[in-house]
Order: sequence, then structure tokens, then C-alpha cells
Amino acid sequence: MFIVNSYFLAIVFCFITMLCWGSWGNTQKLAGKTWRYELFYWDYVIGVLLLSLVFAFTLGSFGGNGRGFIQDLGQADMKNIGSAFLGGIIFNAANILLSAAIAVAGMSVAFPVGIGLALVLGVIINYIGSQKGDPVFLFLGVALVTAAIIVNALAYKKMSSGGQQKISSKGIMISIAAGLLMSFFYRFIAASMDLDNFVSPAAGKMTPYTAFVVFAVGIFASNFVFNTILMKKPISGSPTNIKEYFKGKLPIHLVGVLGGIIWGIGNSLNLIAAGKAGAAISYGLGQGATLVAALWGVFIWKEFKNAPKGTNSRLALMFVLFVMGIISIIYAGQ
Repeated sequence: MFIVNSYFLAIVFCFITMLCWGSWGNTQKLAGKTWRYELFYWDYVIGVLLLSLVFAFTLGSFGGNGRGFIQDLGQADMKNIGSAFLGGIIFNAANILLSAAIAVAGMSVAFPVGIGLALVLGVIINYIGSQKGDPVFLFLGVALVTAAIIVNALAYKKMSSGGQQKISSKGIMISIAAGLLMSFFYRFIAASMDLDNFVSPAAGKMTPYTAFVVFAVGIFASNFVFNTILMKKPISGSPTNIKEYFKGKLPIHLVGVLGGIIWGIGNSLNLIAAGKAGAAISYGLGQGATLVAALWGVFIWKEFKNAPKGTNSRLALMFVLFVMGIISIIYAGQ
């Protein structure tokens, strides 16, 4: 299987993760013009599962290093399989809430608040589980990202006070709930892998490719519970049903599948990079997706258009703090 052997390449992979995790929400924005996000999410989950299988049978099976996907899955013990599967369930609950937050508050709020919070808590949780990297620079980066989240919330509050957004409290609360849940999922995937040795993983542990497939199955299976409930009792809008999903035309379904594939590419590369960079740094950089999503929301979707005077300066400060935080996290792994 393909394995990352240099810290530089691991960082490159984490930056690709950042782009992917921060950009998949655009597919929801595109589909959202004519398609309920609950319906979009079914296709998104299918996209994640398909991508995990493609990577498992290609990068995860070819080459002379490590165990191939089928062999690795066959020797994995139930404790590690259960850990990755549980990670998928937790992620799915968090991501459904994040999708709801995007629909309610927009990308430039849902990502910085929700995923920013997940970054802060997730780095702490993953560092406790696998202490790799300089804690001073790692947590300095976390502190800077925290400051960026606060500045973003202040910018959103200012826009709300200017009459640009009437549901600010609801959007922020949903984003916070998503972030709290999102901070835990990665630790369960990381715990199922041997982060110290991808070439010859310990018996019972899984490679990142196998762990991602089990994780994706957890997302897919739990979606029949979480998303079904949400369709009947939506956070925003009127109830819908599965019949509406099958009324959708192929192009609108493909947009959702593309969103899942984009997120899945980022997640695969992030797990591969974790063996060299460490779980905390790999996860933390990937969740720099908050910056990417905020850029999409501000400059492409114009979610802060006509905001009151002073809002743009707060947004600029948020971006600066995010960038400084990300640089500090990268340096922590040197």
C-alpha cells in the first residue's frame, strides 16, 4: 500500500485535506437552490463510502509495503473495527448538524464556529491519545484559532444587528453542537490504527485505508437512523420523505455524491499523513478547513454582502489569526 515517508509530504496531504474539507460544502450550496439538504446528504454519504472503497482497492492494496486491504480487514480485531465504526456514527451525527448549520447560517459561519471548535477540542483530544509534536507551538496554534472563532462570531453578531441575518442564534447554536460532536470522531479512527508503524502494523490494528472503509460504513449505516429522523423532524423547513429523494434527477444526485467524494479524498489523505505527522497535527491542519470555507462563504457566496461598517475588518482579523494558528501547528511537528 502507499505510505507517506516524509513530513513535508504529510503536510502537503494535510493541506489538500484542508481544501477538500473546506470545499465540499459548496456542493450543498449548489444543490440547496432546488434540493433539500436532508436529501442531498444521502448522496453525500454514498460518495464518501464509494471513495473509501476506491482508495482501499487501489492505494490501499498495491505496492510492497504494509498489508493489503482484504488481508488487513481479515486480521482486524472487533475492538478496532468497532472503534472506527463508532467514529463513523459520531461523525455522521456531527456532519448532519453541520449541514443543517450551513443551510441555516451559511458556510462563513457554520465552518468557523462548528469546525473551528472541533479543531480546538479535537487537537487536545488527539494529542492526549498520541503525544506527537511540540505542545507549546501546537497549543499556541489552537489558541490563535480559538481567537479567530471568537472574532468570526463577533462579525456575525454585527451583521445580525445590522438586520442582515434573523436566525443568528439558531445558526450558531447548531454550529456549536456540530463542533462538539465533531471533535471526537477522529480519535476513534486513530485508535483503530497503528500510527507508529503503517509498514508493519501491530496484529489486530488496521491500516488507514481499512479504517476509513469501516468508518464510512459506520456513516452509511447510521444515516438510516439520523437522517430519517431529521427528514421527519427537520431543524429548518417542512418535513420531507424518501419518495422525494427518488424524484430527484441524476445531475442533482451527482452533486451530492461529488460532495462526499471531495470530503472522502481529504479524509483518506489525512489518515495516511497521520502516521508521519501525528494524529493531533494531521487532524488540526485538516480542520484548517474553517479558513477555506470562510473564504468561499465571504468571497464566492457573498454571505456578508452589505454587512455593517466594521464587519470586514473583523473578518480580515479572523483570517490572519487562522493563518497564524495553522503556521504554528505546522511548526509544532518539526
